[in-house]
Amino acid sequence: MTQLLDKPAPASPAKAPYTPAARTARRKALLHWIAVHSLGVAAALFFVLPFVFVVLTSLMNDQQALTRDLTPNTWEWGNYRQVFETPGFLIWWRNTLLYAGLGTVLTVVSSIPVAYALAKFRFRGRKLSLMLVISMMMLPPQVVIIPMYLFWAKQMDLSGSLWPLIIPMAFGDAFSIFLLRQFLLTIPNEYLDAAKVDGCGEFRTLIRVVLPMAKPGIAAIALFQFFAAWNDYFGPQIYASENPAAWTLSYGLESFKGAHHTNWNLTMAATVLVMAPVIAVFFFAQKAFVEGVTLTGVKG
Repeated sequence: MTQLLDKPAPASPAKAPYTPAARTARRKALLHWIAVHSLGVAAALFFVLPFVFVVLTSLMNDQQALTRDLTPNTWEWGNYRQVFETPGFLIWWRNTLLYAGLGTVLTVVSSIPVAYALAKFRFRGRKLSLMLVISMMMLPPQVVIIPMYLFWAKQMDLSGSLWPLIIPMAFGDAFSIFLLRQFLLTIPNEYLDAAKVDGCGEFRTLIRVVLPMAKPGIAAIALFQFFAAWNDYFGPQIYASENPAAWTLSYGLESFKGAHHTNWNLTMAATVLVMAPVIAVFFFAQKAFVEGVTLTGVKG
């Protein structure tokens, strides 16, 4: 027992010497971490700071909005109420919701069957049809605007309204068809074959099997179409400029800025109200949107 008590405790293992090579490795790792995160922070500030500037300016009074101040002296939340009380603003809001909402629904409903046929059917002229869809994506809208305007305004007598922009969406959109077709290519054909063995026809297979698996792709094309319609300025300018009751927010904002060219706080408040719905939609649907874009295949 005495020998055990007198036995010295085992020495702790010696630490590895802090060599110059280890210091160099740690320094490189630290510099790499700073470089990566500083680039991320710089990119985030590049996109966020303009929006912050718009929001802060929208909360200033008329006099301070014309100065170099970056933060409001008094927070003028009444600017947003004043924008809403501007004659026509709620009408522009209603027209934009109609244009973006109904147009998105029509585009999705009409694009799904075409994309499904191009992805899963084998028929003569399939590659030619796909080439026509891709060529329509490359065709600028300004090229066909004159004959389209003559058709809708002169033949259909629909000028001064948004219907010349909404009705064509019921016949599909080339970009939506192509994007959804690429996503449907990633769905294995074995699922479709199993559904057909169980007695499902093509339509039932599309509804019961394909659509539940294609939700991310459908969400992606819906968001793309909603954003495009919400921010569209060219179309309403061509067809609805003569009728203020048919203006959208993007076109009405130009008129609002002209009427309040010295009230930058009100102009910025109106800009925030135009951007807010798009930001909110993307915030709540970003998971499905990103998943739909990243899972879209490139098979042909």
